[in-house]
Amino acid sequence: MKSKKLSLGETLKNAFYALKLGKKFSMRLFINVIFMSVMGYFEWVFFSSVFMKKIVGYLEHNEDYRKILAYIGICGLVIGLMNLYEHYFQNVTLPIEGTRLYGKLYHMLFDKARNVELSCYENSDFYNQYTMAMDGADEKIGDVLKRFWGIIFGTIATGFVFYLMFTIDKFAVIFIICPLVGNFVFGSIKNKYEYKRYKEQVAGNKMLNYVSRAMYLPDYAKEIRLFNVYNILKRQYSDATDNNIRAAKRYAFPNAFTNFWKITFTFSVIFEGVLFYAIYRNLVTRSISLADLTIMTSMMVSMTWILIGLFDDIVNFMKDGVFINNLRGFLEYEEKIPEDYDGIVPESFESLEFDNVSFSYTDEETIKDLSFTVKKGQNVALVGHNGAGKTTIIKLLLRLYDPTSGVIRLNGRDIKEYNLHAYRDLFATTFQDFAIMGMSIRDNVLMGRHYENDDEVVSNALKKSGVYERVMKLKKGTDTVMTKEFDENGAVFSGGESQKLAVSRTFAKPAPVKIFDEPSSALDPIAEYDLFNNITKEGSDHTLLFISHRLSSVKHCDKVFMLEKGRLVEEGSHEDLMKLDGKYARMYRRQANNYLAIDEKEAAV
Repeated sequence: MKSKKLSLGETLKNAFYALKLGKKFSMRLFINVIFMSVMGYFEWVFFSSVFMKKIVGYLEHNEDYRKILAYIGICGLVIGLMNLYEHYFQNVTLPIEGTRLYGKLYHMLFDKARNVELSCYENSDFYNQYTMAMDGADEKIGDVLKRFWGIIFGTIATGFVFYLMFTIDKFAVIFIICPLVGNFVFGSIKNKYEYKRYKEQVAGNKMLNYVSRAMYLPDYAKEIRLFNVYNILKRQYSDATDNNIRAAKRYAFPNAFTNFWKITFTFSVIFEGVLFYAIYRNLVTRSISLADLTIMTSMMVSMTWILIGLFDDIVNFMKDGVFINNLRGFLEYEEKIPEDYDGIVPESFESLEFDNVSFSYTDEETIKDLSFTVKKGQNVALVGHNGAGKTTIIKLLLRLYDPTSGVIRLNGRDIKEYNLHAYRDLFATTFQDFAIMGMSIRDNVLMGRHYENDDEVVSNALKKSGVYERVMKLKKGTDTVMTKEFDENGAVFSGGESQKLAVSRTFAKPAPVKIFDEPSSALDPIAEYDLFNNITKEGSDHTLLFISHRLSSVKHCDKVFMLEKGRLVEEGSHEDLMKLDGKYARMYRRQANNYLAIDEKEAAV
C-alpha cells in the first residue's frame, strides 16, 4: 500500500469516488452545492454581459430613467434574494450538513479501522495511509462536491461569455488563452509541488502530534517531571520541525517561481492586454464603439474571473483526487482477517490444537513448528523467558493473526472455518498490555456486553480481581469514569489497580475458556497470591489458559508448556517437569528463593 504516482484516470476515479460518498452521506448538501454553483456563475455572466448590455442600450436610446431604475431595482432584488440564500447556505445548511457528512464519514472510517487485522497497525506504510485518510477527509469530500459542480457550470458560463465576446470582437478571445496557461499549466505544476511537500511532511507531522499529546496527557506527566525525557521530546520535536522546514525549503523556490508565472498570465497579461487592445481599437482604428468597449472590457474581466475559478476548480479537483486516493485505498483495502468474517458457529469448546504452527511478524520466525493440544476442562500454563512467543500464541489462538504455516483447530476443524465473532466469544481474555478506556468502571468491566444482572456480574468480577473495595470507596462507585479528562470527578487508578480492573473483564465474561496473560505483573506478592487463588477457582468449571512469570503459580495446572524462542521444549505437569530436571526445573528453582514467603503461605494453607 505504498504511495505511487497516479495517472489522470486514477485521479479522476478517486475524485468521483469522493463525489459518490458526498452524495451518499448528505443529499441535501449535494443539491445545495449545485444551486450555489449555478447562482455564482449566473451572477458573473449576467452582470458582465446581459445587465451591462441592457443598461448601455437604454442609455444609447435615451430610455426613460424610471424604466432604467425599475430594471436596476428588479435585478437588485433578484441578486439580493440570491445573496440571502447564499448566507442561509453558508450559516445554516453547510454547518448542519457538513457535520452530518463528517459524522457519517468518520463512522465509516472507524468501522474500517476496527475491521482491519491487527498487523495493519504494525505496518508503517498502511498506518501512514490511514493517517492521511483521516486527515481532513470530510473537508476534501466537501471540496470535491464544490469543485465538481464548479467545473460543470464554469464550463457552461465560459462558453456563453466566449460566444458573446466573439460576437463583439473575434480577435479579443485570443486573450482567453492567458488565464488558461496561468491556471492550467503553472497552477498544475504548483499543486504538484505542494502535494510532494505534504507527503514529505507526513512523518514529521505525526511526530509533532505525538509530542504535543505527550505534553498535555496525564499518562506522561510523571515521567516528564522525574526523568530527563523532556529533553528527548524537545529533540524529537525539533527534529520533526527541522524535517518539515527542509521539505518547505525544498519546494519554496519552485512554488514561488510557478506562482509568479501563474499570476502573470492569469491577471497581468489579460487585464493590461485587453485594455491596450480596446483602447487601440477605439482611439486609433475607430473600429469599436465606446459602448461595445465597455461591454467587452466588462465581459473580459468577468471571463478572467470565471476562468480563474474554473481552472482553480479543475486543478483542486485533481489535487483532491490524489488526496482521496489514501481514503479510497484505506476504505477499499481487503482485510485478511475481517471482523465480519463469517463461517460456522461453534456450539461448544471441546479441544484446541496447534498443528505445526509457525508465525513471523517480519522475516524472523517468532513461533516455529509448534504443536500442542488443550482439552476441555484443562488448566494449562504457557511459561518461558521474555520473547519466547507466549503472548503471540494467544494472539494466534484468538485469530488476531493467522499462522504463516500450520493449522490451528477447534474441535477438530480449522478455526478459519468458524464465524470470527462466534469463535472469539468462546474466549475471555486479559492481555498484559491492556487498555483502560475513558468510560465508566461498569463499562470497563462489561466492555459493551449486557446481562440481566449487570450489577451482580460487575460486583462479582471486581471482587474476584481484588479491586471491589477500592471501587466502592469512590463517590459514584462503578459509575465512576476512568479518566479526569472528561470528568473532574473521574478516577485514575494505580498500575496494579488498573490491572485488576482489566482482569475483572475476563471474570465477567461467561466464556468456556478463560485466558490470563501475565495477570499479576503489576501486583504485589500478596495481591498476586489472592488473584491466583481466584483464577484457580475459576478453572474448576472453565478451561483455563494463562501465562505467568511466577512458576509456583502453575504447580496445580494439568499441563505446563515450556517455550523457548518460539519452540515447545518441554511439556507436562509441574511434577513431571520437575522430575525431568530440565529447563523448567532450573527456572523454577531459580525463582524459588524470590517467592519463599509466598510458598510458605501456600504450605500453611
